[in-house]
Amino acid sequence: MRQALAGMLWTKQYYYFDLDRWLSEHKAHPLLNPGPAEVRNRGWYHMVNDDIISMPDKWEYPWYAAWDLAFHTVALNMVDHDFAKHQLDLMLTEVYLHPSGQIPAYEWNFGDVNPPVHAWATMFMTSVERQLQYEPDIEYLKQAFQKLLLNFTWWVNRKDTTGNNIFEGGFLGLDNIGVFDRSSRLPTGGYLEQADGTAWMALFSQNMLELALELALYDPAYEAMATKFLEHFLWIAAAMDRVGEHEDELWDEEDGFFYDLLRLPDGTATRIEVRSMVGLLPLCAASTIPRDVVAKFPGFIERAKAFLSRNQRLLKNIHPPEVPGYKDRHLLSVLNEEKLRRVLARMLDEERFLSPYGIRSLSRWHKDHPYIFTVHGEEFRVEYLPAESDTGMFGGNSNWRGPIWLPVNLLILRALIQYYLYYGESFAIECPTGSGKMMNLFEVAREIARRLTNIFFRDDQGRRPVYGGTEKFQSDPHWRDLILFYEYFHGDNGAGLGASHQTGWTGCIAKVIQLFGWLDQEMCLEEGLRPVATVYLRDVDQSS
Repeated sequence: MRQALAGMLWTKQYYYFDLDRWLSEHKAHPLLNPGPAEVRNRGWYHMVNDDIISMPDKWEYPWYAAWDLAFHTVALNMVDHDFAKHQLDLMLTEVYLHPSGQIPAYEWNFGDVNPPVHAWATMFMTSVERQLQYEPDIEYLKQAFQKLLLNFTWWVNRKDTTGNNIFEGGFLGLDNIGVFDRSSRLPTGGYLEQADGTAWMALFSQNMLELALELALYDPAYEAMATKFLEHFLWIAAAMDRVGEHEDELWDEEDGFFYDLLRLPDGTATRIEVRSMVGLLPLCAASTIPRDVVAKFPGFIERAKAFLSRNQRLLKNIHPPEVPGYKDRHLLSVLNEEKLRRVLARMLDEERFLSPYGIRSLSRWHKDHPYIFTVHGEEFRVEYLPAESDTGMFGGNSNWRGPIWLPVNLLILRALIQYYLYYGESFAIECPTGSGKMMNLFEVAREIARRLTNIFFRDDQGRRPVYGGTEKFQSDPHWRDLILFYEYFHGDNGAGLGASHQTGWTGCIAKVIQLFGWLDQEMCLEEGLRPVATVYLRDVDQSS
């Protein structure tokens, strides 16, 4: 854990990029050289980046990525809360955030679309401040909320082509996970409605609702915004599986899984039946609302009840948010209990998603059953590749077709805890699938966390899976205890892959170790996450 956090601090680096000047020098500034010049970042001439930023991998030339940075702050909050807070703020300032509301993705194409995780990271940061018993920085939170509202509106206006609450977004950070390059023109024509893009927006809605309720404690005007985002969430969640039998929706009732949907120019549609992280991300759109929060906002509850009474059809295929769970908590979730059990059965199957070292990005089922899509005689395929990519998509230096990635595993752990807070001991599931061993959802989360941390710990033979067959790092006394935090990890043996110094979001393993090292299952269930963390941090402070 100490080495992961040291790596996070080491990845701070100065970054300077004046887009106005750069575009002018390349005679591509749209205000000075109008015309269809094919120059990257041409529409971002407002940007002046002149800051210390947490880089994904400092060994490369300096560059940042917005969604990476949001995950960085989860680990950085453990050792440098002020810096973590500043990093979240940077992406929302006027010299980063596009006037349209888009958050810049990364240097080689700021206009690409990263998953909208800044609201989640901001809510996490706010929770940390409460745990540390800081006075809430309400002015900061208000400013962040306003900028995040711009970003949310950008998503709604730009990435929901038909206005049906199903979202696109392109590659969304998952590089080669699709059968096609999701950020380019499709060989079939038409467009993709994306299960992951829609799931991200469902989670974004939940996070904005949470932030609005946090602010409403100090300014009642934000209560109405909480209602707005509750409604957004319900529209989005219901659109993923509409009432009735439909072949043109993201949920496949027969498979019990979510898929991207390809809408073709002739008006027909077909699911892209790749069993990948794309279909697991809807599980991550889950948030509990504690009883005490409900009690504080009777106006919000009254408006929510009125909305639900007018729109009962929205609740047909999703979890009913009005039904209280354990300790009278309420749950916002795309998945009702039946769907949750079906998706978890796949995710916890060791022949599919559950690796000895975490959750794979693509089901191992595709090793023997590659997905093949033929267009005009050309074959496109996705098969299980637990190590490096075999495609040049996005440069070929990244692979989401089998390896284990820490950030999405972190969100899965978060979701499982949210479900546990709602269902308590009443929900048990076989883990691993087919083992006959039943676990509650906290135990499932702890088991996945154990597998993730085992990537870095020595096994029974004294070898660290992260170093695979690299004997020098396995046995040399000068190297064997120095851990590298790779970009991603082999789906079967846990060996580190990709950028070897990308502590970045892989540094989140420090938070996983901390969380499951001290989180008490019973106290978590009875009191929720915040009181547990507060008690822990108070004890640490007294013992130091």
